[in-house]
Amino acid sequence: MNTHQASFVRASMIEASPAPLLESGVAYWLRKNLFATPKDTALTIISLLVLAWLIPPAIQWLFIDAAWSGGGRGVCATVAQGGSQPDGWSGACWAFVNAKFSQFIFGRYPPDERWRPALVGIIFVLFLVPMLIPKVPYKGLNAFLLLVVLPILAIILLPGGWFGLTYVETPLWGGLMVTLVLSFVGIAVSLPLGVLLALGRRSTMPVIKMLCTIFIEIVRGIPLITVLFMASVMLPLFLPQGVTFDKFLRALIGVSLFASAYMAEVVRGGLQAIPKGQYEGADSLGLGYWQKMNLIILPQALKLVIPGIVNTFIGLFKDTSLVSIIGMFDLLGIVRLNFSDTNWASAVTPVSGLIFAGFIFWLFCFGMSRYSGFMERVLDTSQQR
Repeated sequence: MNTHQASFVRASMIEASPAPLLESGVAYWLRKNLFATPKDTALTIISLLVLAWLIPPAIQWLFIDAAWSGGGRGVCATVAQGGSQPDGWSGACWAFVNAKFSQFIFGRYPPDERWRPALVGIIFVLFLVPMLIPKVPYKGLNAFLLLVVLPILAIILLPGGWFGLTYVETPLWGGLMVTLVLSFVGIAVSLPLGVLLALGRRSTMPVIKMLCTIFIEIVRGIPLITVLFMASVMLPLFLPQGVTFDKFLRALIGVSLFASAYMAEVVRGGLQAIPKGQYEGADSLGLGYWQKMNLIILPQALKLVIPGIVNTFIGLFKDTSLVSIIGMFDLLGIVRLNFSDTNWASAVTPVSGLIFAGFIFWLFCFGMSRYSGFMERVLDTSQQR
């Protein structure tokens, strides 16, 4: 009888493995993320060298050599340029930003009346923060305060003309106030309208589907600057003589409709990602169309497309700068407008103002992006982590 040793049976003991490396702490993070392979190590070293080359001069220009206080262009210009700084000096002119800060926030809004937009901003924060914290109760009441009460208060306080308040025409509005008003209204209107347009485009009713499709494709096919130009210049030509709408109101409507068309396609992508079984399961329970959408389909679809929704919001926030085409001055517009102030004309003033505006835009956009990631983690119902 022939015998042989099976190839899958070991003839000797396995050598002892080394102890596992520590999988926590700074050293582990660096090894895993920056020095895992020779290629990662090379890229990390190159990146560190580039940062070491760029960061020190940037810190020197932005903070160490910057002019932080003073009045007039003299603090931001060299002696040869008619200022007080030594020849060869170059640094950020934060004195310009400090002197114009209130104008960057409120635009040309009358100084004595700026408590009104400041009060609206405080109320906005007080209503928004509880809405963003998942564990805070009474979300329905919070949404009512944010989406109904706040707009009413804003309509009363910002333009005025009510209850003895001085009327402030919208061409005097500007700065961060205009950016936030346009963004808030655009976000608050575009999301529900985009959901309705997405549902309409997937409707089985031919007329509804055709109208929603035509609206979405036309609006998505033209740039926002064209929409604002049409709303500001062309729309009054089609209105009866003596009938007109406020320019800022036209901008609000144009921005909201433009964003809703993009939002509709984002939501439609989420609806198409829902398995057919979810629709059939809702139908088997005897749910009506709106019950099925509100209770089963939309909650899942919106959760899937949170990144796309927030991406649209971020794009909308940045696109508010285009209102300069209709003579409104948002944050970027009012910063650029102040470049023409001869009292602050210097070589570094424009760069300092643009860096300030860019930082404010980045701050809001980064905040929305981080909150988007937080909500994705909160709403993640999968077992994978």
